[in-house]
Amino acid sequence: MASTKTSCLLVVSSNKEGVPAQSFIHAFTLTHSAFSVQLASPEGRPIDFANQDEGSKRWLNEFRTKPFSTPIKLDTVVASRYSALLVVDCPGALYDLALNTQLAQILQHFIIEKKPICAVGQGVSAFCGVQTLENINKWALAGYCLTGPSVCELARTPGFASLPIVIEDYVKDNGANYSGSVPDGVHVVVDRNIITGQNEASTLTAVQNLILLCNARQGKALTK
Repeated sequence: MASTKTSCLLVVSSNKEGVPAQSFIHAFTLTHSAFSVQLASPEGRPIDFANQDEGSKRWLNEFRTKPFSTPIKLDTVVASRYSALLVVDCPGALYDLALNTQLAQILQHFIIEKKPICAVGQGVSAFCGVQTLENINKWALAGYCLTGPSVCELARTPGFASLPIVIEDYVKDNGANYSGSVPDGVHVVVDRNIITGQNEASTLTAVQNLILLCNARQGKALTK
């Protein structure tokens, strides 16, 4: 009997900064092979893809013909329906995901239920608005070890001085432990049910770990 795929919520930004094409393609292709994938964003409109080359343009043109290519709005998401959550690397996450109330509630559900969550690059900022149920002034990821874009990586980008959040600083200032590698190096941290990737280059390795964590969780559930 064929097994039914579990569901993964893949969250992207609706901000004008767009979503890096190659990072999205890697993330979607890998998750789509293992899960039933649902895209979601704050505004629920077609994704603006950045940094496209000829190969990614062809892939995205085909992708846009699929019914699942347009995200649903975050405020329509029922978190209990999903077994995994992935926030891809997208610069706009700093502006429309970092303090998004609906996404914070979804992430809070996943953290409480210990469901696997993966965030890559600037997508790690999605965690910034999640507080504990017991204390609204305490970050829900205090005590975790996380990675994300380092100060050195961000300092090379235009507009660094005006960024609303610098992830490395936020993690350290709010009671979590930051782990970083060399700029542009592949670096992934797994701490309990939370997987974080430092940058776009870490996308594949981070998503592979998400799939492995979900498979391990499913295996434990079947043996109970």
